[in-house]
Amino acid sequence: MKIKPLADNILIEPDKGEEKTESGIFLPDTAEKGRPEKGKVVAVGPGKKSPEGKILPLEVKKGDIVIFTKYGPNEIKVDKKEYLIAREDDILAIIE
Repeated sequence: MKIKPLADNILIEPDKGEEKTESGIFLPDTAEKGRPEKGKVVAVGPGKKSPEGKILPLEVKKGDIVIFTKYGPNEIKVDKKEYLIAREDDILAIIE
């Protein structure tokens, strides 16, 4: 299934983080790891409309690694894979 975000929405594949602690202990899938705050942009919408009706393009693009607000994006599941959909305002930074 292909997902095309609308307006200033961004589809993100969350980074699940390390499965091992700094001390070398491996965390099982059942451990509470918290919600991710970093991920890879999979798709972006065309942009937000200005009051004049022009489309303002997004600053992020497909393939960017981004940091986003912890509880801003909405969780969705597509073909048994988890994604997040965020607005551009939820994106805090692009990792270069």
